[in-house]
Amino acid sequence: MSMARFSPFELVLLKSRSQVDTATLLLLAWVLVHRQHVSEGQRRRRLAQVTARFRHGHELGPVMGIAHSQDLQAIQLAAEILRKECSKERSLSVLHQSITVATDDGELSLANHYILRFLADLLNVTPTTLSTLFYELTGRPMGTPEDPSRHAYWQQHNPDYFSQKAHEAAAEQQAREAAERQAREQAEQREQKKKRRQQEKQRQQEQAHARKEQTRQERERQRQRDEQQRREQAQQEQARHERAQGGQRQSSYTPPPPDRTTRALAVLGLPPGASRGDVRLAYRRMAQLHHPDRFFSESEHQVALASARFQRIKNAYDYLMQTY
Repeated sequence: MSMARFSPFELVLLKSRSQVDTATLLLLAWVLVHRQHVSEGQRRRRLAQVTARFRHGHELGPVMGIAHSQDLQAIQLAAEILRKECSKERSLSVLHQSITVATDDGELSLANHYILRFLADLLNVTPTTLSTLFYELTGRPMGTPEDPSRHAYWQQHNPDYFSQKAHEAAAEQQAREAAERQAREQAEQREQKKKRRQQEKQRQQEQAHARKEQTRQERERQRQRDEQQRREQAQQEQARHERAQGGQRQSSYTPPPPDRTTRALAVLGLPPGASRGDVRLAYRRMAQLHHPDRFFSESEHQVALASARFQRIKNAYDYLMQTY
C-alpha cells in the first residue's frame, strides 16, 4: 500500500504502540508550541517530562513538527481517538495535563486560552467543568478570553497598534500607487511600442509606394523614349521613301493639267489670281475684239471661227462670275 495516501500524523499513528498516547502527545505538544517566552528545547523537555510514562514508542520530533504546522485535521483526529477510546476520566486527565502545561509559567496565553476551550469541546467537556478544573489547578478563574479582532485588544497589548496600522495602510497605499504607476508605465510603453510599429508600418508603406511610383515613372519614361524612337524611325523611313519617290518624279515629271479656273483666266488673257474687276475688263476687251459682228464681211469660215472664240470667251466669263 502506498504511504503517500496517509497524512504525517496518520503515519505516526501507524507506527505507534499506543494510538491513545500518541493522540494525547499531539494535543499536549499543540498547547506547548503556544507557550510564550519558551524555547523549543524547553518545550521538548517539558513534553518528555509530562509524557514519560506514555507507551507511544516513537520520537517527539515528528509530533512537534505536526503541532508547529497547525494541522487542525490531525488535532481533530487525535481528539476523536481520545473521545472514542478513552473514558471521561481519561479525557479529564488529558485536559488536566493540558492546563498544567499551558500555565507552567503562571500565565495563560491568549492562544492557549482558546485552545483549552477548543480541546474541551472536542473531548465533550462542558465549559463549566473546564472552568472548575482550571480554578482547581491554578487557583484563579479562567475568565473570558479577550477578542483579538477588536481594536481595544491591540491598543491594550500593543500601544503602537494604531501607528502600525497607519504605517501599514500608508505602505499599502504606496504599494497600490506603485502598482498603478507601474501599470501606467507599462501601458504607456505598450502604447509607444504600438505607435512605433504603426509609424514603421506607415514608413514601409510610403517607401513601397515611392518605389512603385518610381517604377511607374521609369516605365512611363521608357515608353515615351520607345515611342519617340518609333516616331523618329517612322519619320526617317518616310523621308527615305519621299526621297525615293522624289527621285522617280524628277526623272519622269509631268506637270498636272491646269484647272478650269486657270483655263478660264487664260482664255481672257489673265494670269492666275486675277481679281473680279480684272475679269470684267478683260471680258469687255476680248468681246470687242472677237465679237462675230466684226467679221460679217469675212468669209463664212472666218465668221465661224470668230463665233467659236467669242463663245469660249463668254463661257469663261460666265464661269468666272459664278465662281469668283
